[in-house]
Amino acid sequence: MEYNSKKEELIIPEYGRNIQGMIRYAREIPDRATRQKFIEQIVMLMMQMHPQNRNLEDYRDKMWKHVFRIAEYNLDVVPPNGEIPKPEDSRKKPERVPYPSKESKFRHYGHNVQKLIARALEMEEGRKKDGFVQVIGSYMKLAYRTWNRDIYVSDDIIIEDLEHLSGGKLKPMEDASLDNLTRSNMRRMGPDNRGGGGDRDRRQQRGGGQMGGRSGRNTGGKDPRQGMGGGGGRQQQPVRRRKK
Repeated sequence: MEYNSKKEELIIPEYGRNIQGMIRYAREIPDRATRQKFIEQIVMLMMQMHPQNRNLEDYRDKMWKHVFRIAEYNLDVVPPNGEIPKPEDSRKKPERVPYPSKESKFRHYGHNVQKLIARALEMEEGRKKDGFVQVIGSYMKLAYRTWNRDIYVSDDIIIEDLEHLSGGKLKPMEDASLDNLTRSNMRRMGPDNRGGGGDRDRRQQRGGGQMGGRSGRNTGGKDPRQGMGGGGGRQQQPVRRRKK
């Protein structure tokens, strides 16, 4: 009995041993045109084995790279994109993601707030800059309330933090409200999520009471269903006991 452990090692096990055997067989086909068509049919078969990935970008190119990898890059065919994969392509490492080297002074506002403040400091004085500072303050208040829901947030706290982050160079206009983004967020959430369903419930109760009053007026204050049982309108008589 022949065990799988004694057979040739699978380079990409998800395609199985038959696919690997056909790709290895294709390397021995002498005619180049026949070999090209044979490999193209193998790629179609590999795509049918994993149809859930067809919508992925450059999925066909990925299949061709797998074919060359299974063939140990010893295959004389040309992929549709014209780029023949090389062994070093499979060992590429992703580029390093640059992480911020400086820590934020107020982490609950996020690093993007510091970028917005730096952008505002570069702007010229005028209405555009004043409006931009107003948006920064509104966003800071929204972020503060997101991470501190149980704490009351006043505009004075936001203005003080904004002045500290900008080195005392930025300050919202006087009598300006910083609740613009918060209100728009509450409108987007809907009345049920922001606790505004009480008015609707009270309106329903008030409407139900008016309907009940009209029903009482029409029926003399009695429920019209009283006296109407399942026996064709006959009322149930009390049970009388016999005297012994």
